[in-house]
Amino acid sequence: MMRSRKWACLKREVHLVLISDGPGFTMEVTYAYTRKRSDFGRQCNFSDRPAELHVDILPDPALAADFIAQDPCDVAIQNTQEMSEHEVNSECFQTETRGINHVEGGWPKDVNPLDLEQTIRYRKKIEKDENYVNTLIQLGSYMENCIRQNNAIDIYQEYFEDEEIMEETDDHPSAKTINVFRDPNEVKRTATCLSWHPDGNRKLAVAYSSLEFQKYSKDICYDSYIWDIENPNKPELTLKPVSPLVSLEYNPKDSHILVGGSYNGQIAYWDTRKGSQPVEMSATENSHRDPVYKVIWLHSKTGTDFFSASTDGQVLWWDVRKINEPTERLVLDPSKKGKLENALGGISLEFETTMPTKFMVGTEEGMVVSCNRKAKTPGEKIVCTYSGHHGPIYALQRNPFLPKNFLTVGDWTARIWSEEIKESSIMWTKYHMAHLSDGCWSPVRPSVFFTVKMDGTLDVWDFLFKQNDPTLTLKVSDEALYSMRVQDNGRYLACGSQLGTATLLEISSGLCTLQRNEKALATAMFERETKREKILEARHREMRLKERCRSEQGKDEDTRDGEESSEDLVARAEKEFFEMVEAGMKKSGKEEKTEKEEIKENSEEEL
Repeated sequence: MMRSRKWACLKREVHLVLISDGPGFTMEVTYAYTRKRSDFGRQCNFSDRPAELHVDILPDPALAADFIAQDPCDVAIQNTQEMSEHEVNSECFQTETRGINHVEGGWPKDVNPLDLEQTIRYRKKIEKDENYVNTLIQLGSYMENCIRQNNAIDIYQEYFEDEEIMEETDDHPSAKTINVFRDPNEVKRTATCLSWHPDGNRKLAVAYSSLEFQKYSKDICYDSYIWDIENPNKPELTLKPVSPLVSLEYNPKDSHILVGGSYNGQIAYWDTRKGSQPVEMSATENSHRDPVYKVIWLHSKTGTDFFSASTDGQVLWWDVRKINEPTERLVLDPSKKGKLENALGGISLEFETTMPTKFMVGTEEGMVVSCNRKAKTPGEKIVCTYSGHHGPIYALQRNPFLPKNFLTVGDWTARIWSEEIKESSIMWTKYHMAHLSDGCWSPVRPSVFFTVKMDGTLDVWDFLFKQNDPTLTLKVSDEALYSMRVQDNGRYLACGSQLGTATLLEISSGLCTLQRNEKALATAMFERETKREKILEARHREMRLKERCRSEQGKDEDTRDGEESSEDLVARAEKEFFEMVEAGMKKSGKEEKTEKEEIKENSEEEL
């Protein structure tokens, strides 16, 4: 069946087709639209022909006064598609090194090798296991084979000893800049604290804050950032605290957890898997009253404990699982009375995992307070103090190889102390023209430490090489440097500046490779300097004792003189005066007699 109807020049056709397919029928509907060729418009005719001038508009001289002639005139015309710039970095190949500390016996994570009860309990549990005896029997044959090989060959012989010495001496101390991470905000802030990612050290957490109280602005940004050291253009994660962060630390046992101390005294912690907002914060009434300048994680079984120090004179212990209030509190009162009004403001903290009960605090007054956490009373927790700086101690750290010696950085010097001497430091640098703002030991060399100064320079000290001057001095920035942090491998060093710039430096291999007999030489030097200071201190003590005895004797004489009356003093003075006059008269009389005798003798000789 077909229908057709025309409207003007348009014809529409409708076709209905019945198709037989087996027992039934299938209907297919099609539409066909047609119109005349003249309705399609002008036909396109493409051909090569010369250019034709259709319109020619001449310039109007009357309008020339409204324009300024531009000479020369450069106009760029681009007919290609505009493209945006895009950079792609190849993925970094991450290597992971795993090993077992055979000194501790390769203990599992849930067993603290320093706790004697835990280790004994774990040994008994393993010895009861049936696989333990079978494994020892199987390893016996391998052990016997190794022992026989050791008896036949000296596996500890060094065949290339001379070549290694030559390689060590050829490397000169140097450092080079790898990357620069700048604060992306318009109002620049100080990079107050740096913290390396514990796994792989491929990330750097930077805390930003303005420590100048009177220049504090309401428009300042509170954010801190985590940077990927391979991408300095954009931070990997933004941390958004309620107050600017003064301190920031990664959890060494869980690399996703960070804890930070704020400018208003609150403590907050982040889980990078949960975003930029803090997971939980401490209550304001239970927090510090001043900025939290330092936080350090403790070596605990759970890995959730840390403690903090502030200029309000308090040291607080926290647990991430219950961060609303501190678990313990200590007031840094040197009189050991626990009064907050007499407390010393804490600027720096030190905690060594091999000494779990001891910790040290560097104060604003230039004094180091040594404490014992396990003491029974608050007064006994403050063991002793070390005084030697003229201003705040911005850095405090024990030597990782020789823990009884520690480094302090403050005012214009860096000092090395021994726990055995409380009166003075055993070694110190010269007084610099610029203030020292931070410092730390090298994690791989016991004789090397680093300091940064307010003039933007980095000093690398190796006291086995030179004692009076730094081994390497490098101008890192035109701004003042406020913070620094060294990676665990000692290869990379990050410095934070006053305007929020974090500079990543690579240290030469000679400064981050343990030298031959270095630990023994450093130990000998520390012991020698400690002995020298002990001798000098004994001599000073003896001189002070003599001076005290002399002053007491003088006071006794003055007291005896003061007991005499004024009349006795006048009478004694008159007596002494007349005795002196009489002695003078006798002397003059003898002289006149002698002169007369000489004249008489001379006259007799002339006759």
